[in-house]
Amino acid sequence: MANPRAALNIRSGLSIPKPKSTSNILAIGTDLLRNIIFLLFLLRWTRKSVLQIRGRGPFGTLIDAYTSLRRLSYAVFLRLPGVRSQVKTQVAETIQKLELKLVPQGPGISRFLTLPKEPWTDQQVRGELEKLGDMKHTRWEDGRVSGAVYRGEDTLIKVQVDAFQRFMVANPIHPDVFPGVRKMEAEIVAMVLALFNAPPGAAGVTTSGGTESILMACLSARQKAYTERGVTEPEIIIPATAHAAFHKAASYFNIKLHQVACPSPNYTVSIKAVSRLINSNTILLVGSAPSYPHGLIDDIAALSRLALRRHLPLHVDCCLGSFLMPFLSRAGFPTQPFDFTLKGVTSISCDTHKYGFAPKGNSTLLYRTAALRTYQYFISPDWSGGVYGSIGIAGSRPGALIASCWASLMSVGEKGYIESCHSIVGAAKKIETAIREDPAFKDDLKVMGKPLVSVVAFNSPTLNIYDIADSMSAKGWHLNALQNPPGMHVAVTLPMVKVVDKLLEDLAIVVEDEKERERVRIVEGKGKKGMARGDSAALYGVAGSLPDKSVVVQLAEGFLNTLYKA
Repeated sequence: MANPRAALNIRSGLSIPKPKSTSNILAIGTDLLRNIIFLLFLLRWTRKSVLQIRGRGPFGTLIDAYTSLRRLSYAVFLRLPGVRSQVKTQVAETIQKLELKLVPQGPGISRFLTLPKEPWTDQQVRGELEKLGDMKHTRWEDGRVSGAVYRGEDTLIKVQVDAFQRFMVANPIHPDVFPGVRKMEAEIVAMVLALFNAPPGAAGVTTSGGTESILMACLSARQKAYTERGVTEPEIIIPATAHAAFHKAASYFNIKLHQVACPSPNYTVSIKAVSRLINSNTILLVGSAPSYPHGLIDDIAALSRLALRRHLPLHVDCCLGSFLMPFLSRAGFPTQPFDFTLKGVTSISCDTHKYGFAPKGNSTLLYRTAALRTYQYFISPDWSGGVYGSIGIAGSRPGALIASCWASLMSVGEKGYIESCHSIVGAAKKIETAIREDPAFKDDLKVMGKPLVSVVAFNSPTLNIYDIADSMSAKGWHLNALQNPPGMHVAVTLPMVKVVDKLLEDLAIVVEDEKERERVRIVEGKGKKGMARGDSAALYGVAGSLPDKSVVVQLAEGFLNTLYKA
């Protein structure tokens, strides 16, 4: 028979834990959750740091950190009470000067700030339009503007105006109402695809300009990476000389942008540097053919091989090269591979409104496959107004511009584009040769890289290049100032071809005048290469050299605000 006293002793010896309180369990759970969140945070930033160091290298990472610290310190300095008020005053003065320059002032200037009480007659409207067209401006008609107007010939303008008028009310969002516009748009895309040696199955769209073409290429790459690979933190790798539209795309679409330096003397992108920056978040590689600042073609063939090896899309920005790049060899000039003949090239942007000579507001975006194009579409299947779909940012679009573009391509034709390429690139070669070899230039101006197309960029080892730019402006020329590094460029157009000799003549006078100023400075004991004086210097030479760009941003904002000052 069991001993009850022994059983009692055994039970009393066992330690049966009491249930913990709910508050203790919650505390443990909260601590665990906090630790998990911290661990994920640590892993995330460790990964980012590893990718940064791998992409930029230890030395490059230190430089990036130093640059960020320097920028932050200068931003704090600019916010100090005394400094802030002085900067604000100087920015306001500069913007006021801009307004005086851009906004018409004085007697005889009419301002229309409200609708007229009574409708104007046709004669009144035409009379006012005549006045507006005759406002004082840099004479693009005389070939004195770099870029901007690429042909401007009366005969072609008449054809464009006729096409515009015929399809004035057309909107391609209604293809059943305007079938002719749908047909012309499809044919524009087909013609440009053929020009860039697109393979069977390639596709494209028309856009409002090069910026929208680039935006849509980046959007397509982002959506493709998200859909196919689940990428939620997309990154694009671009040359530092790539168009600012890539920066805009990164800002609009929340994409991280890696810029790869394009150092002298070639000023083209380093393929090794691009390769180091590729990681699992990379969605797109980019090359220019040519770049806007210097008119130089990146090594698209090498980028193509890299894109194929790493299974990434490659976009070629040929907005500026447009209808010159495809015709270089047939016009008798050297070229290099850049189009769909390179298997790694998946998209190309080409502006028909530049050297395609179509009216402003026309560009194309080409894709190697139709599937790539669908990633830029927007479709809302359950909208109460019906199923809605659009090819890009815009809904309604001007069919008149599409008609004018189609008319331009058909009027100029392949023969006309080859002849234009021969004239334009030939004139650019003349400018390049003069700067390299003419005694008036060769010691003081240096061509940047080896341009093959229509843009010639140059800087100066002895003179302030921004003073040269401002002095050329004073002589009635509208050229383009560059920064990082300082320079200026000439984008040759058909109107400019006939006045290249005058351009070089005025440039020689300006360079000699600047050299004389430097000689005077040396005699006066002030040293060489004095402080620049003009408007270009104010934006690029002084404000542009500040580590913190907030002053430049304020000036740019002031300029943009001035555009809408009636």
